[in-house]
Amino acid sequence: MKVAELLVKCLENEGVEYIFGVPGEENIDLMDALIDSKIEFIVTHHETSAAFMAGTYGRLTGKPGVCLATLGPGATNLLTGVANANMDHCPLIAITGQAGLNRQHKISHQYYDLVNLYEPVTKWNTQIKTAEIVPEVVRKAYQLAMQEKPGATHIDLPEDIAGMEVEGAPLKVTGHSLPQADETVIQEAAKLIQQARYPLILAGNGITRGLAVPTFREFVEKTQLPVVHSFMGKGALSYKDELSLLTAGISGKDYITCGFSQSDLIICIGFDIAETPPENWNPKRDTPILHIDTEDAETDSHYPVALNVVGDIKENLAELLKVLPVNKQHPDWVSTIREQALNELKEYEHDTGFPVKPQKIISDLREVLGDKDIAISDVGAHKMWMARMYHTTHPNTCLISNGLASMGVAVPGAIAAKMSYPERNVVAVCGDGAFQMTGAELETAVRLNLPIIVLLWRDDGYGLIEWHQLKKFERPSHISFGNPDYVQLANSYGFEGIRIEKADDLKPVLEQAISMNKPVFIDCPVDYRENMKLTTMLKNINC
Repeated sequence: MKVAELLVKCLENEGVEYIFGVPGEENIDLMDALIDSKIEFIVTHHETSAAFMAGTYGRLTGKPGVCLATLGPGATNLLTGVANANMDHCPLIAITGQAGLNRQHKISHQYYDLVNLYEPVTKWNTQIKTAEIVPEVVRKAYQLAMQEKPGATHIDLPEDIAGMEVEGAPLKVTGHSLPQADETVIQEAAKLIQQARYPLILAGNGITRGLAVPTFREFVEKTQLPVVHSFMGKGALSYKDELSLLTAGISGKDYITCGFSQSDLIICIGFDIAETPPENWNPKRDTPILHIDTEDAETDSHYPVALNVVGDIKENLAELLKVLPVNKQHPDWVSTIREQALNELKEYEHDTGFPVKPQKIISDLREVLGDKDIAISDVGAHKMWMARMYHTTHPNTCLISNGLASMGVAVPGAIAAKMSYPERNVVAVCGDGAFQMTGAELETAVRLNLPIIVLLWRDDGYGLIEWHQLKKFERPSHISFGNPDYVQLANSYGFEGIRIEKADDLKPVLEQAISMNKPVFIDCPVDYRENMKLTTMLKNINC
């Protein structure tokens, strides 16, 4: 068989269902091999979108999503999405077509050294320079992409190698496991928790990745420790639980700042430091950290680690459960902080202002979607509002990219989410700036017959950047742009386009969109004057 055919057989052996990508001249052998494969190739309109889809698939399923591009501009387009998955710790395998070995030693059309280009944004990568190594390369790429902390790997396939004849077979798929912390470490961690007067948990996405949510909830119930979530850790504990202090991550003061300031021990469980700098919640560097994760903590002066509990998060929490006593009460300030944060959203349930306030949009969206439905937030001002106010009962039901945090992720991500969970409603929450970057994938959703909902927050500008500019300089600079008629645009792609004309329309339109069971695009003007009102309000919080 050809090398390209062996590569496809190795991917099939790993259980790959889909490859997202854009075909190119230098990967035609691979594209031809896929015709006879059970792997479904999903054609996208941009390589970055393909990587966003693969990353979201990886995050939701725990299995590496696979994306494909050709050399040169195809590979550089793919790079942003690969970097996004890697920093979000989503398992992903990127495959790039490449110039033949016979022209890599000289300046050549569309040729860049992709192994060196991708090296900083992947866990591991290599070029297939000899035909026989294909099974080893695929097995290693898949294994490393899945191992904690998961991320991206990259395979570069020169066109002349892809067409070579080869004999070979896929390697046996083997699992991987993480060690447990030593008993002495568990005992020391338990001692730290018991000695602290006001310990506080910061829950990250590692809890969900490690399939540790049930154990984590049991741990919280037994210890009665309050829990703050990172953006990507949302849902590790239901927001309905009296110990949930919802979500932290906005720089500066917030209700939860009062919780951090009260704490004398912060227990970080599965927390990825790329999400939010510890300076935001440990500004004086005086609160010790109990670090429970799959890797030792990153060095940061605002993250003073008292103890690392490294290994399988689920197993280590289970061991802590055995040695910690039952605690029957939690600090009084926990209820106060919860009420303040939850009441902020309730105040806007019946707001009739237009353009629609962010709080009202989120209130209506939360009321309409079920507990296990999926909202995917793009990057922009809406992301900050969704993180603070879209409360969840289950993990991975509000997906926020908060590592690299690349704009444009929501629509491609919604496509991958609907493919992964066809029985759930899936809503892409986008700003108009982010949508314009990957909006051509509306056609992909229609082609695949995926009834996703796109909820566009339209403000005719880069609202998050304006927010930062106003906070620092009290005036905006070069953030406005024009927009098309989104209803006509959506209709032209085959979506049902609906424009919100008054605040009271939003909730029934969302309900209608769900009942239609077809791709629906909702153009909702948003009142981002609320951004600075929120900033002013948070400054006045007294802890």
